[in-house]
Amino acid sequence: MMYFDFNPPHMISFDDYDFTVVDRFLRYARMDTQSDPGSVTIPSTMKQKELGALITDELQQLGLQDAHLDAYGYVYATLEGNISGAPVICFCAHMDTSPDCSGAGVNPVLHHNYQGEDLILPDNPAEILRLTDQPGLRLQMGNDIITAGGNTLLGADNKAG
Repeated sequence: MMYFDFNPPHMISFDDYDFTVVDRFLRYARMDTQSDPGSVTIPSTMKQKELGALITDELQQLGLQDAHLDAYGYVYATLEGNISGAPVICFCAHMDTSPDCSGAGVNPVLHHNYQGEDLILPDNPAEILRLTDQPGLRLQMGNDIITAGGNTLLGADNKAG
């Protein structure tokens, strides 16, 4: 049971929620937030604001009442420290993903308990992540890894914010 004390005496128990961090990440990754390099607006596509509005709403539901989406598609929220002198944490993110690949139809794939095997991406079996080519995978032994399905990007440009 994990508790965060956002604004004493307001306590939030994450046991009360029907989601995991992975659930939310997979939902966010499926949302098309591809940028448009030819656009003259900021953000370059309104679909980026759709994800921002969703995240803003979820932050407010978690008790971050100052969470807001600005006119440029940035989400801001702060979390006050729960002990005297603790710093305030500011979360700031924008949602665009690369225009180099479609943002529609993203199929995130969860690979459980990685043990060094090749990760064959199911939507395009020619796309294979190999430990020999990606030495950073060695640091992920025993962890779950999320990749794209093989036909799109996962969205880790700045959606990762």
